[in-house]
Amino acid sequence: QVQLVESGGGLVQAGGSLRLSCAASGRTFSRYAMGWFRQAPGKEREFVSAISWNGITDYADSVKGRFTISRDNAENTLYLQMNSLNPEDTAVYYCAAGPSIVTISRAAYWGQGTQVTVSS
Repeated sequence: QVQLVESGGGLVQAGGSLRLSCAASGRTFSRYAMGWFRQAPGKEREFVSAISWNGITDYADSVKGRFTISRDNAENTLYLQMNSLNPEDTAVYYCAAGPSIVTISRAAYWGQGTQVTVSS
């Protein structure tokens, strides 16, 4: 069982930066692939980024070069550094934990989400 709690969302102007965190409970965090997803109003949830237990990363094309995913297994925490934000990044951001980055969209564990709003 893994419990996930996101934080770090907020309101930022276009061009600004935010860093999201996802704190995980449990002693097996390091064994999980972790991912970030987002859902904008009226849209379906979409993949943002994922990282395997050993640091292999994947990004959606829309965030490549702007967002960086990382993890600290000693602190049981997942991060998403978001730079050069634009209004299209506005969404609720969720973290997820699963066995593989390949299947991360079907992850068993999800956080409650944190709101990111980018003003123009």
